[in-house]
Amino acid sequence: MYRGSPIDRKELVCLFASVLKRAEDGDFWLETPTERGRIAVEDAPFLAVELDWTGCGRDQVLTFRTNVDELVTAGPEHPIRIAHDLLTCEPTPYLLVRRGAGRLNIEARISRAVYYELVALAEPGELNGQSVLGVWSCRCFYSLGELPHCEDS
Repeated sequence: MYRGSPIDRKELVCLFASVLKRAEDGDFWLETPTERGRIAVEDAPFLAVELDWTGCGRDQVLTFRTNVDELVTAGPEHPIRIAHDLLTCEPTPYLLVRRGAGRLNIEARISRAVYYELVALAEPGELNGQSVLGVWSCRCFYSLGELPHCEDS
């Protein structure tokens, strides 16, 4: 959006995406060699809209396509993380697209449809001593959430 109007030209959106930076304080900037302008981002600047996978188990590789047609493979350099809404506890999944200047990175929110695809690929595992449901990519295991505890009756 620019001055309340959507930017309809995908080529222009992709150009802006290529010069997007994140400062140490968490602010987002469009930065070229000659200009710099701060932009407002509500949640994440990108959206993961498609998932492609190969292999299975530890050898599985998950590659996401963002809304600006960037391909990002989940792995050590591009981890998946799940945040939970403070009020509803609903999960919101993210994928690291590129590093920011500080501890806050530039991420893509994983769309609901793609998240459901991840859940379909998920398998039980253990992370930090807890039973979780998660996915593998590039030999890294990413938790999608805790498995419910079943009690014997």
